[in-house]
Amino acid sequence: MFTILPYIGIVNFHTKGEPREAVVAVSMLNNHNWILPINNGGDIAYKPPMFHWLIALFSLPIGHVTEYTSRLPSALAAIIMAICCFLFFAKRINNSTAFLSVLLTISTFEIHRAAMASRVDMVMTMFMVLSFLQLYKWNEKGARGISIVATVLMGCAALTKGPVGIVLPCAIIGLFMLIRGQNLFKVIGKCTLMGIVSCILPAIWYYCAYKQGGEAFLSLVMEENFGRFMGKMSYESHEQPIIYYFYITLAGFIPWSILAFISVFTLPYKWPKEKLLQKWKSLKQSITEMNDARLYSLLCIVTVFVFFCIPKSKRSVYIMSIYPFIAFFLAEYMFYLLRNKQTVWRIFGSFLSALIGVTLVLLLIVRFIKLEVLLSVVPALESVSVYIVALQETSVSLWAVTAVVCTLAAILTIYKSRKECCSNNRYLYAVVFLFFSFQVVLDAYVLPSVLNRKSMSPFAEEVIKTVPEGKIYSYVSTPMLRFFIVNFYANDRVVDFEKEQPEDGYLLVGKRDFEDIRKKYGGLYDFHPVLISSQKGNEVRDIIYLYAFSKTEH
Repeated sequence: MFTILPYIGIVNFHTKGEPREAVVAVSMLNNHNWILPINNGGDIAYKPPMFHWLIALFSLPIGHVTEYTSRLPSALAAIIMAICCFLFFAKRINNSTAFLSVLLTISTFEIHRAAMASRVDMVMTMFMVLSFLQLYKWNEKGARGISIVATVLMGCAALTKGPVGIVLPCAIIGLFMLIRGQNLFKVIGKCTLMGIVSCILPAIWYYCAYKQGGEAFLSLVMEENFGRFMGKMSYESHEQPIIYYFYITLAGFIPWSILAFISVFTLPYKWPKEKLLQKWKSLKQSITEMNDARLYSLLCIVTVFVFFCIPKSKRSVYIMSIYPFIAFFLAEYMFYLLRNKQTVWRIFGSFLSALIGVTLVLLLIVRFIKLEVLLSVVPALESVSVYIVALQETSVSLWAVTAVVCTLAAILTIYKSRKECCSNNRYLYAVVFLFFSFQVVLDAYVLPSVLNRKSMSPFAEEVIKTVPEGKIYSYVSTPMLRFFIVNFYANDRVVDFEKEQPEDGYLLVGKRDFEDIRKKYGGLYDFHPVLISSQKGNEVRDIIYLYAFSKTEH
C-alpha cells in the first residue's frame, strides 16, 4: 500500500488508454446508464463493464471521476492479489517463500505499471489469479459440488475482459485433476458445470447490453473476443511473433530477471547421457511427483502462456496472471542461490546498488544545477530540457525524501552485509527493499514531473475555459481514435463533428487532419483558430487546434 496508493493520483492522464477507460465511468455517472454507456459522442466501450463499475463506485462519494478514483481499482486489485497469494503459498509451502514471492510479484515492472494505471488488466489479473487459487482449494476439499466463490470470481473476470476469464481457470483445474489421476468424464463434467454456473452473471449483462446495443454491440463482442483470437480484427491489434512472450516476460520481471540471467553463468552444465525417450520419462515422473501447490503453479504458467501464444494479437498484459506463480518459483530459486551461489547475489546486489546510486546522483545534479550550466557541459541535454525544467520546478514531497533516505540506507546495508550474505536473509531483503524504495522515488517525484509535462491536461483546461458548457466537436481521421484526454477533463462533452454537422460551435482537430476538414467542408463552414496546443497531442501525435466555426451564408 505504501508503494502504490499515495501516488496513483498525482500523474495526469498522458496516454490514450487511461482516459478512454475512465470516460466510460464518467458517462455512467452522467447518464445513469450502467449497462452500455455511450461515450465520446457515440462510442460503446470495447470491454465489459466490471472495471468501469468499480471506477464509478469509487467516484460516487465525491460525485465525479478523478485520476485517483479511476486508478484505485487497479491499485486495490494488486494489493488484494498479493495478500491472497501470500496466504495461499504460506499455508502450502512456507512463510518465507510466500512473502518473498509476493514482494517479487508486486515489484516487477509489469505488475507495478498495471497497478498504477486506469486499465482493465490488473483487475482482470486479480480475478483470474484468485479464481485459480479458489479452484485449487475446491479440489483440495474433494471437488464436491461447485465452488460459489470460484464461479463468482470467474464471472467477474469475464465481466472485466471476456470469456477467457472462465475458459482458462476451468482448463487449468481440469488438467491438474487429470494429472492427479481423476476420472476423465467426471473431470469434464465438474469443470463444465463450474463453467456454466460462472456464465450466469456475464450472461445477464450481455443480454441487457444486447437489448440496448443490438447488432452493433454483438459485432463488437464477436470482434473483441473471437476476431482478436483468430487475428481477424478490423483494426491494428498488437500482432507479434510467437516468441514475443518469452522475451517480454523477461523484460516484465526486471530487475529480478537480471539476477536469474547472471546465475546462468554459474550453473554446472552436463550433456545428458540418457536417451531422449528416457529423459522424457524422467521429466514426466519428476512433474507428477511434484508437490501439489508447485505442480498447480507450473500448470498455471504453462497453460496461460501457451494459450496466449496462439492468437496473433499479443500484449504483455495478457499473461500477467502467470506472474505470481513465476515469482513463487523465482523466490525458491533466489533462496537456493543465497545458500549455494553467494557470488551471484553479491554481483547482483552490487550492480543494482551502483545503478540506483548513480541514478540518484544524476537526479540530484539535475535537480539543483541550473539548466544553463547543464547545457554548457552536456549540449545533448537540449532535447530533454523541458523535462529537466519540470524536474527542477516540481516540489519534492515527504514521500520522495523518505524514499531517498530509505534507498541510501538499503545501499549501505547491502555494502555492510556483502561478506556474510549467506548467513541470514538480511542481504536478500536489503536488495528487495532497495528496489522498492527506488520505485517510490520514481513514483513520488520523477514520473509525475516528466509525465505531467507530457500530458495534454493543461491544453484541456484551456479548451474548457474557452468552451465552459455545451458540446465540443472533434474530428480525427484515424478510425476509433478520439481526443480522449480533453474529453475526460471536459466531462465527456466531446462529440463527432461529421456525425452532427452543427450550425456553429468549436472544433478540436489536429493540424494534418484540418486539411481533410478544409477539403470536405471549406465551402460550407468558416473556421477561425482560437487555441493552439504548445505540444503534440498524446493521441493524434500532432499539434491540436481549437477552431470556432459557423456555417457560411449563401
